[in-house]
Amino acid sequence: MQNEIVTGIVGYGLSGRVFHAPFIHIHPGFRLKSVVERNSALSGLRYPYVQVVSDYHQLIDDPEIELIVVAVPNIFHYQMVKDSLEAGKHVVVEKPFTPTSEEGLKLIKISEKTGKKILVFHNRRWDGDFKTLKKITGQKLVGEIMEFEAHFDRFTPVRTRAAWRDEPKPASGVLYDLGPHLIDQALVLFGLPHEIYADIRYQRKNTRVDDYFHIELYYDSFKAILKAGVFVKEGGPRYILHGSKGSFIKYGIDPQEAQLKSGMMPVGESWGTEDPELYGLLHTEIGQTIFKGKITTERGNYGGFYQNVYETLISGNEMEVTPHQAVNVISVIEHAFKSHAEKSRIKFTY
Repeated sequence: MQNEIVTGIVGYGLSGRVFHAPFIHIHPGFRLKSVVERNSALSGLRYPYVQVVSDYHQLIDDPEIELIVVAVPNIFHYQMVKDSLEAGKHVVVEKPFTPTSEEGLKLIKISEKTGKKILVFHNRRWDGDFKTLKKITGQKLVGEIMEFEAHFDRFTPVRTRAAWRDEPKPASGVLYDLGPHLIDQALVLFGLPHEIYADIRYQRKNTRVDDYFHIELYYDSFKAILKAGVFVKEGGPRYILHGSKGSFIKYGIDPQEAQLKSGMMPVGESWGTEDPELYGLLHTEIGQTIFKGKITTERGNYGGFYQNVYETLISGNEMEVTPHQAVNVISVIEHAFKSHAEKSRIKFTY
């Protein structure tokens, strides 16, 4: 089609296979040309039209490819994004953007110099439950915010994910894995905090990386509490929002990841639609009326990220997720580790 963005993906593990390839495949504005797989050719089985290659330099050296999706372990993000930008390619990069905020700022300078875009995959902005929460806060349905709490809990006492996530290397551990989701959502809702407190733990037997965190972001008149752990057999609310007029409580998690892992393509009426039993409860005062009832969860769609990528590259629209926002997420993580080391609440410095 006209204005088709020729795209290559580096990596076909969970991220490339589940979160990127399906959305690029179904979007008429993209053509997935090549996928880098070092030890297999699984992408070619599902997408017979793609070229399976073994080295990301083959994407960088391909003059037809305009966009490279970096979906590899965190420690490789910086170098691969740098190489791609300097080769004249736009880049989508998985979260976390980079292991350090300093590296992120360096990449932004390269992006500005080359004129090529960096688009960081903070896909949880397109979760249905977060879209609902954003609507509630935007319309001040609970009044002035008094406290916010968000969880990304699991029960995985034994390692079940890619081994690199549990190796003591830069950007490993649960804070760099799940933290960016919760932190990015909090910054979208409330902006950057004034102070931070963090408790980071190593709970699994013989673990070498963090697998629990409790972070508190302090604002003028309230705080946001962000938590994740791997020993939560019976999960509590996903979101808890208390305000001057009421509360919003939400259980469950957006269904898209489970749908994608099952092999479902992100199309059709059932895509991203939540079970009504998991709709959040809003108990608040609207005018002179007390309202207590379920709020229909907005439909989630990670395809919104790729639609924004398309509009950014083709029409020059604003990026939904800017690289500076992604750097702010890394900065919060760095401050969290500093707070934990000092065992104190610290000022957030920009």
